[in-house]
Amino acid sequence: MDYILTANALSKHYGHFKALDGCTMHVPKGAIYGFVGKNGAGKTTLIRLICGLQEPTAGTYQLYGIGNDDEDIKKSRRRMGAVVEMPSIYLDMTAEDNLKEQYQILGLPSFAGIPELLELVGLDRTGKKKAKNFSLGMRQRLGIAIALAGDPDFLVLDEPANGLDPQGIIEMRELIIELNRKRQITVLISSHILDELSRLATHYGFIDNGRMVKEISAGELESACRKCTRLEVTDVKALARILDRMNIKYQILSDQQADVFDKIHITDLTLALAEEHCEVRSIDQREASLESYYMNLMGGGEHE
Repeated sequence: MDYILTANALSKHYGHFKALDGCTMHVPKGAIYGFVGKNGAGKTTLIRLICGLQEPTAGTYQLYGIGNDDEDIKKSRRRMGAVVEMPSIYLDMTAEDNLKEQYQILGLPSFAGIPELLELVGLDRTGKKKAKNFSLGMRQRLGIAIALAGDPDFLVLDEPANGLDPQGIIEMRELIIELNRKRQITVLISSHILDELSRLATHYGFIDNGRMVKEISAGELESACRKCTRLEVTDVKALARILDRMNIKYQILSDQQADVFDKIHITDLTLALAEEHCEVRSIDQREASLESYYMNLMGGGEHE
């Protein structure tokens, strides 16, 4: 598989505090990679390292196959765009003037691409309105426009939906999907809004205490979070015998509960259980979510 970013045993220490502790990571080309972890897990620290804002204490990372200790890493970073923590914008400037400033910083020869960029992020009608009068969602989208000014093919977003209202979250989601699918931009998203992330991500990385706990594709996650029917019965052993006879996959949870993963005919099952003097007390259709998967993986805790 072709990876845009790989991290190998990457560490960052501040005195005795280990913000990153041997973190390994793989971001495939073309992915929307959801980076998930609780407060202080090390997400922003890793992002700051790969953006060149800080140096690692130990370990290495590669961007487009170029190592962080290689002089050409600067060329690789030019292919990146990033919004780390809060968007870096000039509040007393319009959206257009903010982009002009960024174009000049990057040494771009003309401003010809600015109208298209403003339209892409939905700020083409802001006119002379200054950024200080923008909503939080508009500022976030302007930050993304600035990050896109150099025409990157890798975009890093640190909590892009943080603080947004529901409409702003939807607009952010649609923008990220468009950038990924229509412009083939690989996106790394650090986010604590797990339900929203599940609508976007093609891959996930779960980090805890500075270490990568699990990397998984959306397809693998879907299999792990498969739908099931939870049955509560008076005799789970009788239920197991009947399900075995029907060649149905299941998991016993207790002496009264089991999860059934295959489609079942409730009437046939109930009649078969009655012959075994077993009653069905409840039937509940269940589907595990990204949040429940995360909680089971991490063992609880507050999300960032």
